[in-house]
Amino acid sequence: MKLWRSIAFGVILVLGMYVASPVDAAAKKPLVIAEQGSFTVGGAYKEKPGTFRQENFTAEEGQRAYGDFAYVEYQKPVKAKKLPLIFQHGGAQSKRTWESGPDGREGFNTLFIRAGYSVYLVDQPRSGEANLSTEAVTPDTPWASNPMYGDKTLYVLSRIGHYDKEGNPVPNAQFPAGEKNYQAFQQSWTIGSGPLDNDLNADVLAKLVDQQKDGAILVTHSMGGTIGWRTAIRSDKVKAIIAYEPGGTPFVFPETEMPKITEARFKALSASAMGVPMADFLKLTRIPIVLYYGDYIKIGSENVGEDKWGTEYAMAQQFVDTLNSHGGDATLVHLPDIGIKGNSHFLMQEKNNEEIMKLALDWLHKNGLDK
Repeated sequence: MKLWRSIAFGVILVLGMYVASPVDAAAKKPLVIAEQGSFTVGGAYKEKPGTFRQENFTAEEGQRAYGDFAYVEYQKPVKAKKLPLIFQHGGAQSKRTWESGPDGREGFNTLFIRAGYSVYLVDQPRSGEANLSTEAVTPDTPWASNPMYGDKTLYVLSRIGHYDKEGNPVPNAQFPAGEKNYQAFQQSWTIGSGPLDNDLNADVLAKLVDQQKDGAILVTHSMGGTIGWRTAIRSDKVKAIIAYEPGGTPFVFPETEMPKITEARFKALSASAMGVPMADFLKLTRIPIVLYYGDYIKIGSENVGEDKWGTEYAMAQQFVDTLNSHGGDATLVHLPDIGIKGNSHFLMQEKNNEEIMKLALDWLHKNGLDK
């Protein structure tokens, strides 16, 4: 079941049709933006041999297929901090991951701007507004062939909640309840326009990081975790990584120190790992890294999402231990252990997202990354 590892777990997110914001807009100061815009990074094309002729202007000959770039939208507040935050989404998602929540509350993009950080939101190659591909979509992209796939399946796998006997959604504690919020959540999907290629994604993300004068801090989610690790191996301008529930695609380990795999009840959902040369792995020990995981994580649970993410959390523990054993500065935070309960896989979209964001602000300050 290759598809589970390859696409399924940056999984869902929220957005679509919103209800009114729960936060009184008048209580918040207006945003003061010094600069904003959008651009693309990377990209390639394939060309069909021959000569283009207007007499047959729909023919392939002499024409190019463009794609495999990232689309980036950015905002810089007045008196921005030195290091920008670059946000990498997870699988089947887009930069909407970091925007307004299903109930209209401010997303991480706005919250971190208010905290003084420039933010760069990325649509990775073949996703979202970067949905051109030089390769045709493959059969293991389930959303392309079965629109029903993304409803209850990934709601459960992402630990948003469960369903009652009549099939009605019952959200977990921090996810906004109600049909409007449920529908907004389900309207966040994006169908990849080509095969998932996380080395391509990391190559393009590294180009974006390298464009930043002083480097950048990566903020990743789910499947984006592996892209973050690989990007920091490719670019020495990655200054730190904040990873929200990395998993669904491989963690990286030294080739000579591969971890124990904890299998999920459905084996294809188990956490995975890939080996890299020790010299590459050690690059990750030179920067501070923090991983945050929410609630409802339990190996052996009858809920397939809780069980699946239990295996990812077990892998994350080994990843952090291996980094620190080689002199790294990695921290693993399980939110219930510090008294923050009720969060799903999409904690950045939930009712307590400001509290979650402030944990990262404290971590950035502790590591001198808020100048």
